[in-house]
Amino acid sequence: MLRAARWAGLLAWWLALLTGMSVAQQSSPPAATQDSAQEQLPSAPSPQNNVPAPTPPPAPPTAPTPAPQQSDAGSAPPVPSQPNERDEMIQTMRVNVNFVVVPVMVKDLSGHLVEGLRKQDFSVFEDGIQQQIRLFTSDPFPLSAAVVLDVGLPDQVLRKVNETLPALAAAFSQFDEIGFYTFGNSVTKELGFSAVTDRYTRSIKQLKKRGQPGGAEVVGGPLGQPSPTVNGKPVDPNVPRGPVYVQYREAHVLNDAILAAAMDLSQRPKDRRKLIFVISDGKEVGSHANFPQVLKVLLSNGISVYGVAVGESAMAIVDQIEKVNAPFSGHANLLPRYTAPTGGDLFREFDRNAIETAYAHVTAEARNQYTLGYNAKAGPPSNTYRNIEVIVHRPNLKVHAKEGYYPLPIAPAL
Repeated sequence: MLRAARWAGLLAWWLALLTGMSVAQQSSPPAATQDSAQEQLPSAPSPQNNVPAPTPPPAPPTAPTPAPQQSDAGSAPPVPSQPNERDEMIQTMRVNVNFVVVPVMVKDLSGHLVEGLRKQDFSVFEDGIQQQIRLFTSDPFPLSAAVVLDVGLPDQVLRKVNETLPALAAAFSQFDEIGFYTFGNSVTKELGFSAVTDRYTRSIKQLKKRGQPGGAEVVGGPLGQPSPTVNGKPVDPNVPRGPVYVQYREAHVLNDAILAAAMDLSQRPKDRRKLIFVISDGKEVGSHANFPQVLKVLLSNGISVYGVAVGESAMAIVDQIEKVNAPFSGHANLLPRYTAPTGGDLFREFDRNAIETAYAHVTAEARNQYTLGYNAKAGPPSNTYRNIEVIVHRPNLKVHAKEGYYPLPIAPAL
């Protein structure tokens, strides 16, 4: 009995052991599976985007990759470099280079225009340094001309000029445009810039102006006494005092007139040749602007001045005498001081036929010139004058060109 009970207990213990091992084997696989899953979690890409682990498609991890590539391409140097290079090029053109156009008139010793010259016949120097000619043409240019008429001339001289106005209108072509100014005590813009049509020509012909009389009537004074006087009383009381004409001087604002015309011309198209055509005796009295100021505006905008000297200034002897100015008498003939530095020309004409011929010469010379152009490097400020010298490598020829210029203010970069 005792032995049987012992075997029963041993069997029970053995069964209990087998049961515990079976339970252990059943519980261990889930633990192993959980550990394996935990080991695989770091390598799965979906948990980083809050996506469950079972999403296997490769699209989610590869979808973000084009965005970084596009961002890199957007920040790559070639894309932003294009506008930067354009801005730099424009800034270089505006700041470092100033294109200078020089109209050149060439005459022989007889005063006739010389045609047929070539680019290699010219040399251009700026401040003594030879420049490379980038532009050369002998093609005629349309004109933008400001006609400035002096109405402060003596009446008999101005009447003669009025008779020549039809010839003045005929000197311009239908491709030209002209404006008309008059000056005496002040400047008046008679006609704005317009093409030379028949209507405009009629308007010019109707500009009949009166000049200044010989003087003002004055009674009394030393010049009003036709007989000798003693202590201010005439020796012969029977001789009446008579009127005499005393020459008086009014304002003669030549500088202001040229400046007004130059400011308007500076706004005209750049593809035209710009000139001021002055019909005057060249006298200057009472202008607000002075000669250096006006000349700077002319040279800064490439404007040439042509003059027809009439009246006393048409005579060479009188012109030489007038170079010595009496105090408070104003400046003598200023026209040569304007025409030579700007590359223009001056005609001294006394009679009507000569004045009409001068009109045709002025327009022919201004339109038919050689045009040279070069790139001048930016250097001193715009208020610094630069000398220009044009040389023609042909003997016995005279060159008419502007003697220098003032660079325009530098335009801001875009």
